[in-house]
Amino acid sequence: MSACVFIGDEVTAAGFRLAGVAVHVPRPEQVRTLFNRLLAEAELVLITAEYAQRVPPNLLQAAQLRSRPPVLVMPDIRGRREPPDRGAALRRQLGRAE
Repeated sequence: MSACVFIGDEVTAAGFRLAGVAVHVPRPEQVRTLFNRLLAEAELVLITAEYAQRVPPNLLQAAQLRSRPPVLVMPDIRGRREPPDRGAALRRQLGRAE
């Protein structure tokens, strides 16, 4: 079992690899299967927003709502795609948005 795994592009993966994180740079058609497998094996799953788009939204949301393993959608190092701002969405839902 890996403590922390990363799913994303090769450039962003390089930094995580240097930090000792198990990295995965799958082909587009492999992302969903890999994501499911790593949910069962890892203690923390990091995935870039670009790769998270290749996971069905309902599967990604269910994984994020579970307590184990934590799933974090993050921007890639190039800033090509940003993850949704959950804080802003929550503030809008609570009527606290500016």
